Amino acid sequence: MTGKEKKNHIPTFKTIEEEAAFWDTHSSEEFADELTTVEDVRFVKAHAKKALTVRFDEDTFEELTREAREKGIGPSTLARMVILEHLHARKRAS
Repeated sequence: MTGKEKKNHIPTFKTIEEEAAFWDTHSSEEFADELTTVEDVRFVKAHAKKALTVRFDEDTFEELTREAREKGIGPSTLARMVILEHLHARKRAS
């Protein structure tokens, strides 16, 4: 690498949307020297203990699904995030 070449670094992201937009236009190969190999990965279920069925009309469900897709998550994850944000806001307000 010559003195004029700029070395790329993985930036710090403020939102998941910002990170998704970055990775849509960059390859992880550009940052291979910053990555480490992970030998043993285990996925653990979230701490959620209860499930709740929420019914939506077709338009609301499609809107929720579309927004979730834009964020790179599933509609149930987005619904859970919105509910938790609402509950936390109420708790802070009281």
